[in-house]
Amino acid sequence: MAKKRNNKKKGDASAMDISTEAQTSVSQPMDTSEAKAVAPSLRAASRKISKGIPIRRAKNLRKQKAIERAISNDEKQTDKIAKNKDKLSRIQSAKSLYD
Repeated sequence: MAKKRNNKKKGDASAMDISTEAQTSVSQPMDTSEAKAVAPSLRAASRKISKGIPIRRAKNLRKQKAIERAISNDEKQTDKIAKNKDKLSRIQSAKSLYD
């Protein structure tokens, strides 16, 4: 069976601090200062500018990586074709020796 670890014990008394003397003896002044709100148009403008740059940079990186991948795939294909030609020429020369 699974252990029930998170169940509260029903018979225990809660340990709550009920002393009100310490709380009422020290009074604190009320904070009446108002927070200055930033204009929503300024927040939106700064957000648009900061989001625009990484998108362009990411698009440029994707484009560069795609070009690099295309070049490397082309080089791999040319190497593969050259290897196949060498292999065929070796096979043909070996066949001509035994015929």
